[in-house]
Amino acid sequence: MSGEIHHQPQVHQVLATLAYGDAIGNEAIGIRAALTNAGYESRIYVQTADPQVEDLTEDYRELIQDSDPGNILIHHFSIASRASRLAFALSDRMILIYHNITPPTYFVGVNKALVEQCYSGRRELQAYVRRCDLALGDSEFNRRELEEMGFPNTDVLPVIPSFSHLEVPPDRMLAAGFDDDWTNFLFVGRIIPNKRIEDLIRFFHVYRTKYNKRSRLLLVGAHSGFSDYLASLHDLRASLGTPDVHLIGHVSNGELTALYDIADLFLSASQHEGFCVPLLEAFYKQIPVVAFAAAAVPDTMDGGGVLYDYKDPRYVAAIMHAVLSDEARRDEILRSQDLALDRLKRRNFRQLLLGFVGQVDRSPRLDSTEVRPDFWDQYELAERLEHLRTQRPSIYEGLPKALPKGEASRISGQNEP
Repeated sequence: MSGEIHHQPQVHQVLATLAYGDAIGNEAIGIRAALTNAGYESRIYVQTADPQVEDLTEDYRELIQDSDPGNILIHHFSIASRASRLAFALSDRMILIYHNITPPTYFVGVNKALVEQCYSGRRELQAYVRRCDLALGDSEFNRRELEEMGFPNTDVLPVIPSFSHLEVPPDRMLAAGFDDDWTNFLFVGRIIPNKRIEDLIRFFHVYRTKYNKRSRLLLVGAHSGFSDYLASLHDLRASLGTPDVHLIGHVSNGELTALYDIADLFLSASQHEGFCVPLLEAFYKQIPVVAFAAAAVPDTMDGGGVLYDYKDPRYVAAIMHAVLSDEARRDEILRSQDLALDRLKRRNFRQLLLGFVGQVDRSPRLDSTEVRPDFWDQYELAERLEHLRTQRPSIYEGLPKALPKGEASRISGQNEP
């Protein structure tokens, strides 16, 4: 027998940003709690963090000195970032958790910066095929996407929301204006093109015209960076002549709880979702869900609610009416949602997570992934430029955006072996 002693690794996380209250942020905090309760030393490294959770994080640049070949790094991948590129170059073993990147085609002509970020993110993700020991999707849809990209070892670490953000006292000031005997259709999510908010407005227009004029559509979610898309939605509402479409914007947890409390049906037309937590929030709040069967939505709903696969507004409006006009049918839908939520809650997130960590810890090390010889020089240069961009913007704006062609060729020639 060998006298070699196996030391328990440190297991850290890295992600671009730790946001307050979003699905990725909540999962990262939950992972750290599960790891520390199991006896692992565990930290969260980020580029940026919401002030409300910043005290839970470390600057991602600290990873350079904290990195160790014996450690395991859990990398949350949802967008291209400097933190991601740094993590790639380190010697730690890696578990990648893929939260999906929306195809950039949805944002062409609407948000140029996001087109570039999504394209770069999908391209950067491809480099991780040979870098990570295990690639996890937070849904079966995301796992299949990883498999199609060529990742050899994939599995699912499901999102299991805590719903604690919906257990706060409801702030009824906003919802009070909609708390009456009218029918309230609710959508929760960012107001962005892949969510197909224009389809929701068209469905509601037909429903209101044909079935029930005493109804309204409540669209709840942030729309920053998408002013042109928001304007197009206002134009559509005006051209259809449909009143009672309310673009409410971002809300607090208390306001969100109150809006769920007055909703009669949750309606989604989204074309692309990596998971879609609001569907499960509606399950939890006992609101029947009618959603388009695309991307991860069928997996997330897991037999609960109502799925449709045909976007004719008359067809969807008829489904909306059928759900709301038949109490027995509505109760049956709610039972299906309760069963789906129970199945999800019975999955042992902690056991799955620790099992994946143990699997990577026990498996043979992958061959080291080499980076370009000048990677660390380029990293230092990028950090200096980022410091100028954020701290000295006037100097940054004065820098040339590209070298003259002759100068670029000369430098390129110098770098050739």
